[in-house]
Amino acid sequence: MFISPDDFRIKAENFDLTRMENIVRIACGAFYLPHVAGKFAGFGVLNPPIVKFFAAAGLSPPEAWVYIAAAAELSVAITLTLGICTRFAALGSAALMVVAVYSLQVVKGFGWTWNTGGYEYPVFWGICSLAVAVQAWRVWLNARQSAVQAGSGAVRIVPAT
Repeated sequence: MFISPDDFRIKAENFDLTRMENIVRIACGAFYLPHVAGKFAGFGVLNPPIVKFFAAAGLSPPEAWVYIAAAAELSVAITLTLGICTRFAALGSAALMVVAVYSLQVVKGFGWTWNTGGYEYPVFWGICSLAVAVQAWRVWLNARQSAVQAGSGAVRIVPAT
């Protein structure tokens, strides 16, 4: 996988709301913020029902996993909303939703609808995240291919560290 300094730039084009991919990307990111906040009862104080859910899902120690989940969700929220490292952040978002669906299955069993605690929402969110990732990778690959065809040294790829 390659990453460039350009991946870390916040660009005006990332907020052009006439482009559907930006709307979906921003929504995928911004919708994480209430989920991060819901993991806490107060500033830094974990929400007991969330800790209980993580314990029931078999994530031990549950408190540590709640903090890890909150940190992962916050990082994905920021990166997707701002359009930073989108191709990696969207894949991370999809992975978070796989864990969410697995955890819901372990704790509640199969349930598709929201009123039964189902997982149609995280499945939908994961699919949207995959769509954002595919679009971001496609844009990146097209830009890289164009630079190679033009013989330009303008695109410098730096291996991720």
